[in-house]
Amino acid sequence: MATRLTGAPVAKEIYAQVREKAVALGTQPCLAAVSVGAQPDDRAYLRSIARSADGCGVAVRPVELPADCAADALTGTLRALSADDTVHGVLLLRPLPAALRAQEILDTLDARKDVDGMTTWSLGALVTGAAGFAPCTAEACMELLRAHGIDPAGSRAVVIGRSLVIGRPVAMMLLQRSATVTICHSRTEDMPRLCREAKILVAAAGQAGLVKENFVGPDQVILDVGINVDENGTLCGDVAFEAVEPEVSAITPVPGGVGGVTTAVLAAHVVDAAERAAGV
Repeated sequence: MATRLTGAPVAKEIYAQVREKAVALGTQPCLAAVSVGAQPDDRAYLRSIARSADGCGVAVRPVELPADCAADALTGTLRALSADDTVHGVLLLRPLPAALRAQEILDTLDARKDVDGMTTWSLGALVTGAAGFAPCTAEACMELLRAHGIDPAGSRAVVIGRSLVIGRPVAMMLLQRSATVTICHSRTEDMPRLCREAKILVAAAGQAGLVKENFVGPDQVILDVGINVDENGTLCGDVAFEAVEPEVSAITPVPGGVGGVTTAVLAAHVVDAAERAAGV
């Protein structure tokens, strides 16, 4: 039976570090959480972030915009938060409505407050190794590997998914840790074969149950980043967990894996941004 790479102990460790750094700052780090047309699941996620952040000394300021807001309204909000010295980090809940997904809109946010790696500057910093913030979920994958003593160096890694939110950033972070990385996507030929050759497999396609037994093999580490709802209304990942778990060495559950660490990484980024703003 595979080792379950649970996120709770990893998140607890990160939150303890965040709490210690927040106390030392002498001012409360603040995250502005911007949502456009917030749905019930968005509000639930924001409440979860607020509860977790409050426990480690980070304030969360919800900023809700209507679903039909114009691009000017979103860019104005991002500019205003960029100029607000009481806000240290800004999270923009995605996906956004199609009309608001242009990169130039996202780039109106000051990259120093971009705690979820969405601006062009932040993504470029990830490639060059400059001091920016990586997307939180991608970094959460790396934190899980670190906490469980899994070193990517010299290993073959496959990432399923090429989005700028998870797929490409986590591939770049694995490359920086000296893994040999392949990115698979909807046009990849013979994806199961490529996945079987990996020591580390990151499933970030957003397709429930995509990764089945024929994608995996012994001694593999599976990081399931997918968040989906199956036909029974149950939360599930991109991996067919019950079928895959007996075939691999280690695997993250959904829920209980990457998601909780993502929220902890977000809090850590806010405190880091507050430290930088204070010249620490």
